[in-house]
Amino acid sequence: MIDFTNGTIVKLSPIQPDPDVVAMLVQGEQIFRSFKGMRDSVHFTSKRIIAVNVQGITGKKTDYSSLPYSKIQAWSVETAGRFDRDCELEIWFSGLGKVRLEFAGSVDIKVLGQIIGDQVL
Repeated sequence: MIDFTNGTIVKLSPIQPDPDVVAMLVQGEQIFRSFKGMRDSVHFTSKRIIAVNVQGITGKKTDYSSLPYSKIQAWSVETAGRFDRDCELEIWFSGLGKVRLEFAGSVDIKVLGQIIGDQVL
């Protein structure tokens, strides 16, 4: 599993969904948004958040962590500013703690907050 306690994932930018992640979806599940840092990625689906952690020097070993919306206790979005061009999403999961994700300034972070709200509330 991604070690969320040691800093943040590198600034995430929008991507097309990873075919390996698409193959893992359950019946009726769909991907809403996908983002990638240097090697790791995060996918917001209709049922969960899937965090992909590429490991090792060669990147052949990959960890897929499933973070169900049903375990979210709270979340916070921070929009980009004039000088701070990045936006952030913090999510508190029952049994896991806080997950902090940083996104490139071009990402509409409010949409991610809405996706989570639609699934949690």
